Amino acid sequence: MFVTIDGLPFHLRDEGPRQAPPVLMLHSLGTSLALWEPQATVLARRFRVLRMDLRGHGLSGVSAEEGSMARFAADAFAALDALGVRAAPVAGISIGGRIAMEMAATAPERVLSLMLCDTALEFPPPEAWQQRIEAVRAGGTAAIADAVLARWVCDAALPSSQGLLRMLLTTPAAGYASAAAALRDARAAPLAGRLRCPASVI
Repeated sequence: MFVTIDGLPFHLRDEGPRQAPPVLMLHSLGTSLALWEPQATVLARRFRVLRMDLRGHGLSGVSAEEGSMARFAADAFAALDALGVRAAPVAGISIGGRIAMEMAATAPERVLSLMLCDTALEFPPPEAWQQRIEAVRAGGTAAIADAVLARWVCDAALPSSQGLLRMLLTTPAAGYASAAAALRDARAAPLAGRLRCPASVI
C-alpha cells in the first residue's frame, strides 16, 4: 500500500492478523523493506508485521534535502498513524535501528520495545560519510557498491548477496545521500538517558 507522508508517497507493507500485536520493522541504508522478508514471513503467523520503505528507498518518494534522524523518526510515526497503530515494538537494522532509538527517545509511549541489529548511537567519522555522500552524488550507488557489499556479506556470489546488491543499486542517489547525511550527523549525546524501554541488541 501507499500513503502520503510529508508530501511524499511512502510504500508500506501490512501483513499478518489485524488483531494480532503489531511490530514495526525498519530496514538499513541502501536496501528496502524486502530486507526483512524472511523474518516477516515467519512473524506474520503470530504478529501484525508492519514494514516501510524509508524515504528515498525502495518504492517510497525521494526528497532532495539532507535527512535527519528526527525526520526519519517522524516518517515512521506517520506510517504507524496511517496504519492506525498507536504503539508497537520497533526492530531496526543499521540506520533502521538508529531511527528506532530516535523514536523511543522522542515518544517513549509509542515504542514498546526495541530490537536493534548492527546499529549504533552514532556512526563516526563524519568525514567518511561525507566522502560517501559525494561519491554517490557523483556516480550513484554503483560508485560504492563493491565496498558496501564487502562489508555486508561473506560471499558475494550467493543469491541473497546478489539480492542485497540489487537493492543497493536501485536505491536513488538522492535517497541514499539524504539518509547517509542523517547517519553522518547522528550523535549519541541527545539520546543519553532517554532510552528506557526493553531492548534486545544484536
